Amino acid sequence: MKILISNDDGYLAPGINALAEQLATIAEIVVVAPDSNRSGSSNSLTLDRPLRVQRAGNGFYSINGTPSDCVHIALTGLLEQRPDLVVSGINQGQNMGDDTLYSGTVAAATEGFLFGIPALAFSQVNHGWAELDSAARLAKDIVLRKIDTLHKPFLLNVNIPNRPYADLERIVATRLGKRHESEPVIRSKDPQGNEIFWIGPVGKAKEASEGTDFHATEQGWVSVTPLQIDLTHVAQLERLKQVLG
Repeated sequence: MKILISNDDGYLAPGINALAEQLATIAEIVVVAPDSNRSGSSNSLTLDRPLRVQRAGNGFYSINGTPSDCVHIALTGLLEQRPDLVVSGINQGQNMGDDTLYSGTVAAATEGFLFGIPALAFSQVNHGWAELDSAARLAKDIVLRKIDTLHKPFLLNVNIPNRPYADLERIVATRLGKRHESEPVIRSKDPQGNEIFWIGPVGKAKEASEGTDFHATEQGWVSVTPLQIDLTHVAQLERLKQVLG
């Protein structure tokens, strides 16, 4: 099995190194990741400048672009052979509910999915890299499960509680929950006295009932959510047809 690994925290992040170490025991891996942290970059592609690919001492490839750039370049020119699987992560912090629309971690996996390749995105629920080795082992376990029997291509978003491996026994299929609106922006000033803004913290969970990713991880369970790309509002489409005549 050949696996392409990427992330949005950058090629030096502990998460991608732990993931690569585990997956290298079961597959032939190649790592292509951003040269710096690109969290929140979503599915953006860099079209206003050329991109540079560099090879690090550990064999990883780094690119001065977004997670989507990394997977796109890997699949359309860098790799000699198409991978069997695209895996993104392990992200420092959860990607649940509405987070998935902004997440560079999910975006890297999505890019593989758009090319028709099964893909998984892995995130730890809390920041700080606590129990990272456990999360990496769990990620390998999921790759080894019978997920290849799912309809292909598939796109799975996995959130792993920061717990010891022995406490990660329950893995559940979930749907995305929802968040409240984000907190207000944080106003500040730069050294020249000009007003600047920082994006505020994410909102709290709004829809976290049983069956959601929020509910599962709150119980200490590993959440696995199948995602799709079609954003068409089917019910509204029918109403729109009537309005437009």
